[in-house]
Amino acid sequence: MKYKKEIKSLGNSFKYAFEGIFSSFKSERNMKIHVFMMILVIVFGFVLEISFMEWIICIILFGIVIGAELFNTAIETVVNMISLEKSPQAKLAKDISAGAVLCVAIASFVIGLMIFVPKIILVLS
Repeated sequence: MKYKKEIKSLGNSFKYAFEGIFSSFKSERNMKIHVFMMILVIVFGFVLEISFMEWIICIILFGIVIGAELFNTAIETVVNMISLEKSPQAKLAKDISAGAVLCVAIASFVIGLMIFVPKIILVLS
């Protein structure tokens, strides 16, 4: 009996996690941009036949960028709940979490260029 309850609890945990991801996608413009870019990378990855190791790097970066955006959304939501009036501390928390996502996205973009530009140059030459 306890085993069934644990499985149901685990199932609910996954259900709530996916609800969080989908609600972030529905409500956050930047999440849509990140997912669009991820799909673009996947398509170009197949077209340009990136290596197994390059796929691993891309998948890790997908997880980091999407995860960072989810953390940013969560932080912004909590700050909005707690701070009903504009405050410098609330702005700072939101700006810092957005900055973290930007750092990860820029690093991912640069790594993507390092993977894809040589392949594109090879195809075009």
